[in-house]
Amino acid sequence: MEIEVASAGAETDAAIDAAFDAVAQVHRLMSFHERDSDLSRLNRETHVQPIRVHPWTFQVLEAAVEMHRQSRGAFDVTVAPALQAIGLLPGLDGDRVVAPEPRVGDAIALLPEHAVRLRAPGIAIDLGGIAKGFAVDRAIEALQGFDIPAGLVNAGGDLRVFGAAPYTVDLRDPRDPLRLLARIEMTGEALASTARRFDLVDGTLTGASAVIDPATSEPAVAIVGATVRAPSCMIADALTKVVMISGTDAGDLLAHYGASALLISADGDVQITSDWPQAVHLAA
Repeated sequence: MEIEVASAGAETDAAIDAAFDAVAQVHRLMSFHERDSDLSRLNRETHVQPIRVHPWTFQVLEAAVEMHRQSRGAFDVTVAPALQAIGLLPGLDGDRVVAPEPRVGDAIALLPEHAVRLRAPGIAIDLGGIAKGFAVDRAIEALQGFDIPAGLVNAGGDLRVFGAAPYTVDLRDPRDPLRLLARIEMTGEALASTARRFDLVDGTLTGASAVIDPATSEPAVAIVGATVRAPSCMIADALTKVVMISGTDAGDLLAHYGASALLISADGDVQITSDWPQAVHLAA
């Protein structure tokens, strides 16, 4: 986690501490790995009875359900069993059966007073595709609460800037992390990137995606990497998963959220949505 701010005098250190505290709070609430997190309690208990969660957790679940509806199922936080099956998430107590239904639209009941219920015992949620962006947004909110005039919060590929000054962000090529793919100019907006993991095996690049296509419960393969610009980091974070699954078919969804995208297809073609090229400079 990297936080960069324009100095606000005596309160600068307190502002940065508050931003890191906000990120830590999101982790405590929404980590799949922490046994006492809201998320872990949901996965263990809510098929029996509803439980109340922190307002932040409820807010992220609301956004996830809405993104699922708007994306026609491409964004789905109930793919945790598929991630467990390929070893990207630890197992829960007992065996999980990966089934195509129910999905997030009818699997999660959002109730009054921040109560949540999962409708069946086989459902498990992972918020890894949206919560990191939400943490960045909360860190920005904390900084702005101290009247910091400008700054940047970068959570390893999910970042957001605020203030009048422009920022330039270097985007690495996911197929070759030592190579610059593009230089992106940002002012008062968020950026998130997702890519397949690549390893060099016998001189050949190979890799699998950690993004699960809900339609198949298998890793998405059409897109090598996706970067999304959006008004909030939570939305940018979530939309990268949809773009990895849907490719250029995600255009209407991007427009709905006021977002733009850069994507690399499996054949190496780089595409940028039409409302973004003026701020993206592709490397030679």
